[in-house]
Amino acid sequence: MKLYGYWRSSASYRVRIVLALKNIDYDYAAVNLLKGEHKTADYLAINPNGLAPTLVTDEGETIIQSLAIMEYLEDAFPEPSILPADAADRAQARAIAATIACEAQPFMNLRVQKFLKEEKLFDDSAMREWLNHFTGGAMAAAETLVRKTAGQYCVGDTPSLADCCLVPQWFGAGRFGVDVSKFTKLAEIYQRCIEHPAFEKAHPMNQPDAVK
Repeated sequence: MKLYGYWRSSASYRVRIVLALKNIDYDYAAVNLLKGEHKTADYLAINPNGLAPTLVTDEGETIIQSLAIMEYLEDAFPEPSILPADAADRAQARAIAATIACEAQPFMNLRVQKFLKEEKLFDDSAMREWLNHFTGGAMAAAETLVRKTAGQYCVGDTPSLADCCLVPQWFGAGRFGVDVSKFTKLAEIYQRCIEHPAFEKAHPMNQPDAVK
């Protein structure tokens, strides 16, 4: 397998966690978003969205979008599972993951922030306020959901799809000044996750393209 990603990309980080949890070997191809490598013709031929990550499977299939990649890895490599056994719990894990990946993280996306700044719509202060309203609001929703489902992790006592989305989101929130002080349950789970070897392996600073 080959994973195209960027060390600090939240979506790439999610996929790396799943690969580590499932102990799947893969080749890594760095796509430097700051240098615009995701906009080159060669990369757009692989991923028309011009986003990271992209996974090319051993069979030569190209899969884009982090949630789709994570679901593919779960289907293709079912053990250890990143979804609970119970159908309702699986749905809850997916709901928490979607709340983070679809409602919280997109507002921190590089291309979104770059557009707002280049078009002089937001200064740094306005950007922080915007992020705390939208990203912070979605994280508040995730906090409420997790309080109903958590054991040691977001849903029960085993890392799931939800935790794979939570950890990169928490890391990104710290970078962009989102106030997470009220999200005490998420903080507790995040701390437990980052002590797990798979999450540590996937951490941005442990990637070959990381800027030290």
